[in-house]
Amino acid sequence: MNKRVTVPEILSAKGKRKLTELTAYDYPTALLADKSGIDMLLVGDSLAMVVLGQEDTLSVGMAEMLHHTLAVSRGASRAMVIADMPFMSYQASVEQALINAGRFMSKARANAVKLEGGARIVPQIRAMVEAGIPVQGHLGLTPQSAAQFGGFKVQGKTAEAARVLIDDAQALADAGCFSIVLEAIPSSIAQMVTEAVSVPTIGIGAGAECDGQVLVVHDVLGLFDRFVPRFVKRYAKLDDLIVEALVKYKEEVEQGVFPGPEHSFTISEQEVQKLGKN
Repeated sequence: MNKRVTVPEILSAKGKRKLTELTAYDYPTALLADKSGIDMLLVGDSLAMVVLGQEDTLSVGMAEMLHHTLAVSRGASRAMVIADMPFMSYQASVEQALINAGRFMSKARANAVKLEGGARIVPQIRAMVEAGIPVQGHLGLTPQSAAQFGGFKVQGKTAEAARVLIDDAQALADAGCFSIVLEAIPSSIAQMVTEAVSVPTIGIGAGAECDGQVLVVHDVLGLFDRFVPRFVKRYAKLDDLIVEALVKYKEEVEQGVFPGPEHSFTISEQEVQKLGKN
């Protein structure tokens, strides 16, 4: 079994090598991503939209996230598994946040959790870190707050907003986050944030100057086409290959080609003859 990627390894990578993070929602995807050498696997609340067909990320709760995180944990032996804490699982109180984060660690075998938000959730982060739970932060476009932003829009486009991002990133780093996701912010601002904190920044739509990058695996593989954000690069178009394979299966069944003799089981002729004597 490969050695698990640890928090100290992630922290020490800053300024030395680029980190890679990818979403995963099930065992087979985690298994393949792990073989590829990805550093971190995020069981994102994007599960709601990408896998469950919901309109936003607010539609999944602890039950779904625990279920899928455990599946990913079973498939990943090397990558750090990070559980995305769903909407209202940590916002109401420090106690609630700590209990739910603990459930991800003990029940779903996650190696860390991720929270959206800046200075306002520092008390929750401090409590988790003090309890031995590694935390990844998330700033910029935070999907759980999309309604507050007026939709999925680029953040940090004014000097005032950029200053808040930098201050929030410093607050998260000071609270003990081992890394911070920066989503949908101008690349120049992402660079400023990256330079302002001692922990790695992981960009998604935040330019090349971040310490690492994260994407949704279905976007990378071309398996999600409801919308394709500007920051996504498709490295494959598996949707076409899958449809082609399924159409071929349908045709062969309808034409009597499948299953062939090589896909079938046999019984000896002697046993068949015994049936005829009864």
